[in-house]
Amino acid sequence: MRAARRLGVWISALWFCGSVSCHRSEPGTGNEPRTSSHRSAPGSTDPTAPDYASPPLPRARVLLKDAYGGSHAVEVEVAANDPARTRGMMWRKSLEEGRGMLFIFPQERVQSFWMKNTLIPLDLLFITKDRKIVGIVSQAAPQTLSPRTVGKPSLYVLEVPGLWAERQGIIAPSEVEFEGLSMIPVEG
Repeated sequence: MRAARRLGVWISALWFCGSVSCHRSEPGTGNEPRTSSHRSAPGSTDPTAPDYASPPLPRARVLLKDAYGGSHAVEVEVAANDPARTRGMMWRKSLEEGRGMLFIFPQERVQSFWMKNTLIPLDLLFITKDRKIVGIVSQAAPQTLSPRTVGKPSLYVLEVPGLWAERQGIIAPSEVEFEGLSMIPVEG
């Protein structure tokens, strides 16, 4: 009788698993894990886990002035809440030119970033509430826990492909403009 009951439980479990669809990253989305010592259940609620199913982030545009008077546009995903800011660019294998991620914080203060689980080198541009770049961390080495900061208060941090700022002539205190941020709530 126990064997029959266990078999019934197994059949019920298999039926349930087969009737529920699970969200998984599609190949080529840039969110697939390479390797990880962090183990978690599929569909993790931990934003640092490779299988975290991040909701789609809002999109906006950042315009940066270069040292020569030119302007450069970056299409960005906007990380305006704790899970999105924690996840950042983790587990992505590439980042196209002209693309990036804009982190918005609830208040201006000295920001510090680390690159754990980030697989690609990035430039980090620290921007004040007055929309001026106060410092740039160039080509931040991936998969490290070293803090990346410029030691000056910022409200925004823009991540772009490594060496992008140098190639475009973007320097501190370049001016920055934002398009499409006004309707994005910032959560703390």
